[in-house]
Amino acid sequence: MLDADGKSATPFAYGAGHVHPNLAADPGLVYDTNAIDYLNFLCAHGYNSTLLEAFSGGSYNCPENASLADFNYPSIAVPDLNGPVTVTRRVKNVGAPGTYTVKVRAPPKVSVVVEPSSLEFKEAGEEKIFKVTLKPVMNGLPKDYTFGHLTWSDSNRHHVKSPIVVKHA
Repeated sequence: MLDADGKSATPFAYGAGHVHPNLAADPGLVYDTNAIDYLNFLCAHGYNSTLLEAFSGGSYNCPENASLADFNYPSIAVPDLNGPVTVTRRVKNVGAPGTYTVKVRAPPKVSVVVEPSSLEFKEAGEEKIFKVTLKPVMNGLPKDYTFGHLTWSDSNRHHVKSPIVVKHA
C-alpha cells in the first residue's frame, strides 16, 4: 500500500483498519476518556493553575508525574524510546461479562509486556487498568517510527485493537 507521495504507507497513512458499523455498535471494551484525563493531559503540557481553572470550572491540582504517555487513548505512542517506558491505560466493559486476553505484535526491535495479560469483567460499566512496558531490545536501533499493536480479545466476537508507535531516541 502506498501513501499520497507514492512511498510505502505506514499506520500514519492508513489508520487502524476499516470501520465495521455492526461491530462498532457492540465494541466490548472502550477507552473511556473523562475530564480528569484531559486535565492531566493539560498538566503534562505545562498549563498553569489559572488556565486549568478556566477549563475545569474550579481549582485543580496536577499530579506530580503527569505524563502525555498516560493519556487514556487507544493508541500508544512513545516518540523517544531510549530505555524502558511504562504507560497506563484504562478500559471499560460496555458489553456482557467476560474475560479478555491480550495478544501483542511488538514493533521491530522492541519488547512489549502487558500486565496483567488478561482482564475479567463481571458486569457492564466495570473498568480495569493495565500497564504496557516498552523496551528497546538492542543498540543501534533505527531513528524512524516503527509500528505494532496489541489486541484484547474475549475469544468470542470482540477484538479491541490498539496501535503501538515507537520512535527510537
